[in-house]
Amino acid sequence: MSQVEERLRALGHEVLDPGPPLSTLVPAVRTGNLVFLSGHGARMNGEYTLLGKVGRDLDTDTARRSAEITVLNLLGALRNEVGDLDRVTRIVKLLGMVNCTPDYTEMSQVINAASELLIAAFGERGQHARSAVGMASLPINLSVEIEMIAEVS
Repeated sequence: MSQVEERLRALGHEVLDPGPPLSTLVPAVRTGNLVFLSGHGARMNGEYTLLGKVGRDLDTDTARRSAEITVLNLLGALRNEVGDLDRVTRIVKLLGMVNCTPDYTEMSQVINAASELLIAAFGERGQHARSAVGMASLPINLSVEIEMIAEVS
């Protein structure tokens, strides 16, 4: 088990198997030392969870949990692509999308949960550039979808 996964386990988290993609895409594409990860949602035991619109169906704390589960799926896809999360030299960028009501303004707080988990797992290597945006809808009514770019050795 990688040191990254050991740190996550000590925090009560486990890297998740993201399962097959929803559509005709690949979960990750490596070019040189960069890995571009497709948008993922909160999936556990093969099922998408915490579905709905934030600000109506889910509150901010529940959406934060969705962001954590989503980033654990992203790490699973990254591990599948590179073999070992200890090969990650930097989390470069996140794009966090929150399916929310028009008046909801706490998208950054939701995506902070993913960012905080990455920093806890990778230390300084987990600090990244990021965008957090509200969306009118997401596929299958996901509450959160996140894309990630990672640098690997």
